[in-house]
Amino acid sequence: MLLAQAPSDWALFFGHFHPLIVHLPIGFLLIAGLLELGRRLGKINASDSVVSTILFWSAVSATIACVFGYLLSLGGGYDTEILEEHQWQGIGVAAFAWVAWVAKSDRFSNRIPLATLLYTPALVVAVLLLMIAGHHGGALTHGSDYLTQYTPEPFRTLAGIPPRKETEIAIKPIADVNQALVYEQVVNPILQARCVQCHNAEKSKGDLRFDTAEMLRKGGEDGPVFVAGKGLESQMVKRCLLPLEDDDHMPPKGKTQLTDSQVAILTWWIDQGASFDKKVADLKVTDSIKPALAALGGASSDAGSTAAATSTGPAPEAEVLTMKVPVADPKALAAARSTGLLVMPLSKEQNQLEASAVNAKTFSDANAATLPALSEQLVWLKLSNTAITDAALIQVAKLKNLHKLHLEQTKITDAGLKNLKGLQHLAYLNLYGTAISDAGLVELAGLKNLHTLYLWQTKVTPAGLAQLKKALPQVEIIGGLDEKAIASFATATTQTAEATPKATKQ
Repeated sequence: MLLAQAPSDWALFFGHFHPLIVHLPIGFLLIAGLLELGRRLGKINASDSVVSTILFWSAVSATIACVFGYLLSLGGGYDTEILEEHQWQGIGVAAFAWVAWVAKSDRFSNRIPLATLLYTPALVVAVLLLMIAGHHGGALTHGSDYLTQYTPEPFRTLAGIPPRKETEIAIKPIADVNQALVYEQVVNPILQARCVQCHNAEKSKGDLRFDTAEMLRKGGEDGPVFVAGKGLESQMVKRCLLPLEDDDHMPPKGKTQLTDSQVAILTWWIDQGASFDKKVADLKVTDSIKPALAALGGASSDAGSTAAATSTGPAPEAEVLTMKVPVADPKALAAARSTGLLVMPLSKEQNQLEASAVNAKTFSDANAATLPALSEQLVWLKLSNTAITDAALIQVAKLKNLHKLHLEQTKITDAGLKNLKGLQHLAYLNLYGTAISDAGLVELAGLKNLHTLYLWQTKVTPAGLAQLKKALPQVEIIGGLDEKAIASFATATTQTAEATPKATKQ
C-alpha cells in the first residue's frame, strides 16, 4: 500500500510508543491465563472479578497497541508480508481479549447465550496469537531468525532448523592492506557490523539496504546514500556526524556507533570515487587515513606488509600512544568519572587513557578542572556536544600528551584556541559546527604534528585555509575546502599580489 503523502509527525510520535504499550497486553493476558490455569488446578484462589478486570485492561491495552502499531508502520521500512501478518495477529489478540472479557464479565455473561463456552477458547486463542504476534514483531525489528538464531544443538536439528549462518561479516585483520579490495574487505565489514541490522532484505528502514553492493548503489527513499567524490556531502557520512540526540543520526542512539576511524574510512572511500572493485593500492591514500588503514592490519600484519604500506599506505603509530607513562591516580580517575566522563584505557599493555563525554552532555567548564590530574595519561579526549566554552580549554591545555581532541558542536571560539599552542603531540582536532574563523586557524599554526583537522560548518574562509596550509602543509583539512581549491586560491592570491606592482608602474 502506497501512502499519498508522508505520515505526520504526530502519527510517528505516537507510533514510536508501540514497543512500550505492547508490553501491557502481554503482561495482562499472561497473568489472566496463569490465574485461570491456577484456578482450574486448585492452586490459586482468585475471584472472577479479578480475572475479569485483568482481561478488561488487556483488551484496552491491546487495542491501543494496535492503533500505535499501525501509526508506526506508516514510517515504512518493514517487510510487507511479515508486517501484514503481525498486524492481523495483533488485531486478533485485541478481538479475542475483548471476547474473553465479555464472556467473563458479570455485566454481559448472563445476557449472552453460551458465553461460558466462549470464554476458555477465546482466552486460549488470545494467548496463542499473542505469542505468534510477538515472534513476528521480533522478526520485523531484528530479522526473521531472531528467536532461533542462536538455537544450540541438538535442539537445532530436532526442530529442523538449518545450520546457523553468519549474519555479520567480522572485521578481521588484513594481512596486506595495500592489496585489500577496498569495498569487500574494508568498507563492507563496517557496513555489515554497524548498518545491516536495520537495512537488510527483511527490514529496510527508509527503503534503504546495505546488505549488498547493488542495494547500496540504489539508495533509499531519499535518493542516493553516497555521492562519489564527495564524502562529507554524502548522507551515509553526514548522518554519522550529526549529534547523537539528532533523530537523523545514524546509527540511532542506543546502537553501537561507528568509531572515528570507521567514519574516516567511509569518507575516504567515497572521496576516492566509491569504487566497488579497486584495491587500496589503486587509490590515493592521504595522511589522515593512513592510521585507520594501518589498524586494519592488526597483529597479524607482518613486517613486509607494514613496510610496503608506509610508502603509499598506513603510517606507524604515534610515539605518544606507546610511550611509558605512570599509572593514573585512582582518585584522579574517580574525580573525572564523577563528572560523567567515560574514561577507559587504550590498551591493556599501556597506561594511556581516552575520555569521552558521550554520556555527559552537561559536562561544563567547571568539570574540566578534573582533567589536569590525568595530564600524562590522557591522549584522547572527546568533549563534543557538551556545554564547555573557551574556559575549559585552559584545563585541556595542561594535557601535555594529548593526541586527539574532539570539540565539535561546542561553544568554543577563536580565543579559546590560543590555549592549545603547547599541545605538541596533538595530531587530530575536530572543530566541526563551532564558531571558529580564520583568526582561530592562526592560533593552530604552531601545532607541527597536526595531521587531521575537521572544519565542516565553521566560519573559515579560503584565505584562512590557504594560510594554514602554508604553515602546516602536512595537515589534512576535512570539511573546509579540498586540496585543489586551497591550492588554487593560494596561487590566485600570489599572482594578484605579483601583478599589482606592475600595474602601478605603468
